[in-house]
Amino acid sequence: MTASHNPPSIIDSFCRFEQSKPNDLFLSEPVNLVYQNFSWQSAGEEIRKMVSAIHSMGLQKGDKIAILSKNCAYWVMADMAIMMAGCVSVPLYPNISPNQLNEILLHSDSKLIFLGKLDDPEKMRNAVPNHMIQICFPFYPIALCKTWTDITKEQEPIIGKPQIDVDALACIIYTSGTTGQPKGVMHTYRAMNFAVAAFLKANPTIQTEIFFSYLPLCHVAEKMLVECGTLFTGSSMYFIESMERFSTNLRDTQPTMFLAVPRIWEKMQEEMLKKMPQKKLNRILSIPLVSTIFKKIIRKKLGLSKAHFIFTGASPINKALLEWYSKLGITILEAYGMTENLALSHANRKNATSFGTVGTPYPEVSVRIAGDQEIQIKSAASMLGYYKEPELSAACFEDGYLKTGDQGSIDSEGFLTITGRIKDQFKTSKGKYISPAPIESQLLTNSYIDQACVVGHAMPHALAICILSESARNLDKIQISNDLSAFLKSVNAELEHHERIAKLVLIAEEWTIENAILTPTLKIKRKTIDERYQSNYINWSNSPELVIFSD
Repeated sequence: MTASHNPPSIIDSFCRFEQSKPNDLFLSEPVNLVYQNFSWQSAGEEIRKMVSAIHSMGLQKGDKIAILSKNCAYWVMADMAIMMAGCVSVPLYPNISPNQLNEILLHSDSKLIFLGKLDDPEKMRNAVPNHMIQICFPFYPIALCKTWTDITKEQEPIIGKPQIDVDALACIIYTSGTTGQPKGVMHTYRAMNFAVAAFLKANPTIQTEIFFSYLPLCHVAEKMLVECGTLFTGSSMYFIESMERFSTNLRDTQPTMFLAVPRIWEKMQEEMLKKMPQKKLNRILSIPLVSTIFKKIIRKKLGLSKAHFIFTGASPINKALLEWYSKLGITILEAYGMTENLALSHANRKNATSFGTVGTPYPEVSVRIAGDQEIQIKSAASMLGYYKEPELSAACFEDGYLKTGDQGSIDSEGFLTITGRIKDQFKTSKGKYISPAPIESQLLTNSYIDQACVVGHAMPHALAICILSESARNLDKIQISNDLSAFLKSVNAELEHHERIAKLVLIAEEWTIENAILTPTLKIKRKTIDERYQSNYINWSNSPELVIFSD
């Protein structure tokens, strides 16, 4: 497939593979340790019956239908049924708060919601407006809620390929809310078709692949790479049973395509170093023949023995971490994009990789750096705008270019480096601006530090709030204090005077999705950090210690 004006749509692709490879594996989901498999044909029958059911309930073309579930086979089938019915898909994060769920369902004008694999389905269901039709997925029944099977058992599947206007609204993807209230990003079928075609043109060796789905499917990177990647290439898509079984399921699957956010790569590194300290690892990697065999074993144990495309995205990854994996024979390709452009902007490629950058633009993607170093992107993958926000939508574009809000620079070979985010910058009480991301990246090179956030709005100096790594938590506090004090002095020596970190504060509680400090894609919510710790900033600043332990 090549990027062209009229590439096949997601519905065209699904119907083609449903006909050409009906018995091949499409979706595979572990339920109670047993994989439930769906061929293209069996999934097609489920989808087509649900399309009939949606029509029988009186829903019209353009009506909004929400999906609230962790990743599973019926998530994909529900998404396809919504689109094939001519309706608009509104995918939602499964760990959204009940209040935010209610707000988004009302804001999106959703008329029906699919409820699936959830940690507390009753609590979430109580947040659904009373007027909405509710359908729960097989394998995950909810008391007093009609199941997919109940709804479809009397239905005849629709026949043939539904005709969809490529310029019609396909989905409203709500952002994860790192910078305030989630916004509903509107995308057409044409934009999705273009994004997938451009991705495949940039990676011509992609054929029939094995995908592994565990990052939320409502996130644009997972939706485009894994869901659309599977549907546009006739591939197979495997799911995880739970995050506790992530490693086991990954080893069982051995995908050929794998995407992980930086936090996942950090956790995988931690687990490996627990079993094999860095010094021992270095010794093994220094012996030529042993090193080759060892790397193969590591890849297989991780579940990446067959992976020939390994990606990272959604937030910045430390260059040192990419280099560490590279020494193990695992080349991670960092990519860059936004919900607002279907994650189609830049990526490193197999034959053109530069660690520390997010790569070069995809085909038919234009990029420019504005006067304030803002990265601006122009392509056919750009959003229509934000749902019900015409003024905000218009403000996002300049001369047809999407204003990303990210700052960056482009080198002589066209590789883009992200240097920070405009909204993340803060001004100290001395009137100096600080971009926290590059400093955090430096702090995270220390093996003692697992998570870091640089703060200091209206303060005389910046502070670094950090979480200790699992291995460091067992060390003596005096040793940690001495080592990190020396490390902080070395970091500060490389910074401008106004950027220097006055104190390094170690927090006991890990930052997670559950305590609302991380987004569903494991990015830090800076506003929440400030809200939670701001009352301590002055006391920390006045402390005589350079490294502060805080409960």
